[in-house]
Amino acid sequence: MQPEQLARPEEQPVPPRRAPRWVKPLIVFLLVAIPAGYLYISAMQSRSGSESKREEAAQTGLESGWPSRLQRRIYGMTVPPGAAYVAHYETNSWKSSSLYLQFTTTGDRLDHWLEQLGTSSAELQPGRITIDKDEADVVGWKFGPDDHHWRGTAVSHDKPEPNFEIVVNWDNPNRPRAYVISTTTP
Repeated sequence: MQPEQLARPEEQPVPPRRAPRWVKPLIVFLLVAIPAGYLYISAMQSRSGSESKREEAAQTGLESGWPSRLQRRIYGMTVPPGAAYVAHYETNSWKSSSLYLQFTTTGDRLDHWLEQLGTSSAELQPGRITIDKDEADVVGWKFGPDDHHWRGTAVSHDKPEPNFEIVVNWDNPNRPRAYVISTTTP
């Protein structure tokens, strides 16, 4: 018999190799664990970011200079022309956002500025501190029953308009020092 005449067995296709049983549960676990881990890490970074921002503000105080135009528009607040020692700080959260502002100005310019906010210097009540201690601590403000002549008022508006808490140091009526928090809520 010749070699060509020998019967060759037909070549059978090799069946695909099955993965071990543990591979499928591992894939399912990774498909769930990776996004969940990413969400957890993202949430922790976001949470620690606002805490570190608050701590940084308490340590460094307010940022010198005027708030940006966008901040002034969002919080419905201007700064009187010619104001001195202007500083601001912004906080944001899911519930509300606030702009802290302080400046020194003249009595006339303060009157005009208060009118723009919807109040007047006549509404500033002697001895009234409208900014509570927790809010003041965010930027290191200290209000208290000392030798200063504090006057304060609050201006409330319907949403989405901002609300204002205003405290003025009236030690020098020619150069009052204003402390303001404008708060918006969605």
